[in-house]
Amino acid sequence: MNSIINVIKNHRSIRQYLDKDVPDELIDEILKSAQCMPNSINGQQTSVIVIRDKERKAKLAELVGDQEYVAKAPVFLVFVMDFYRTYLAGEKTGYKQVIHKDIEGILAGSVDCGIILGASVIAAESLGLGTVPIGGIRKNPEEVIALLGLPQYTFPMIGLAIGYPADESHKKPRIPFGSYKHNESYNKSIVEASINTYDEEMSKYLKDIGRSQQETNWSTFTSKIYQTVYYPNVKEAINKQGFKSE
Repeated sequence: MNSIINVIKNHRSIRQYLDKDVPDELIDEILKSAQCMPNSINGQQTSVIVIRDKERKAKLAELVGDQEYVAKAPVFLVFVMDFYRTYLAGEKTGYKQVIHKDIEGILAGSVDCGIILGASVIAAESLGLGTVPIGGIRKNPEEVIALLGLPQYTFPMIGLAIGYPADESHKKPRIPFGSYKHNESYNKSIVEASINTYDEEMSKYLKDIGRSQQETNWSTFTSKIYQTVYYPNVKEAINKQGFKSE
């Protein structure tokens, strides 16, 4: 396979970084690559905030759930769903924006943020950097919005810590490929049959890395989290930013 596919297949989350700066030139190349990715209607409803300031990173580390590697990473990126820019376009032309008042707007912006996150991860790893996405950016969204000065019709969707890896973490196994790829239509029976297989594989993996007591297996870990809405402040915060899900 080619080198790009090899980089993607070798992905793993890196949470420990060397005390080594990541040059602006590399961050710019990563984000220019991400900016070239497709987006809905060429609306380009995403922005990225680059954070290097130690105090700001420390505050974000606290807000995302006391994840210390956010503070220790040389660079932390926040990927923003940005309909403020398209709102300004509507104010200029007189075609008033309403997409932010419907779930379709949130979905389009979320997908676009996911696309540029994935591209950023691949670009960073191709340059020898390590990354870990931080969904906890949505844990205390109103505080993050205030800290980053985000205007109406924007929302912080996901963060990304970036730095030179201090070690190479273990590569986490994925669900069986046969239950991930579906031909022509969704195959429920294959998915149902794959769960026990994957739980066994994850149990072995967790035992090998010394985390079997905390996580047990995929089904237990995931279902414990998904029995609640683990970022319950998102709905109120995103509504205050002008988004609706009607």
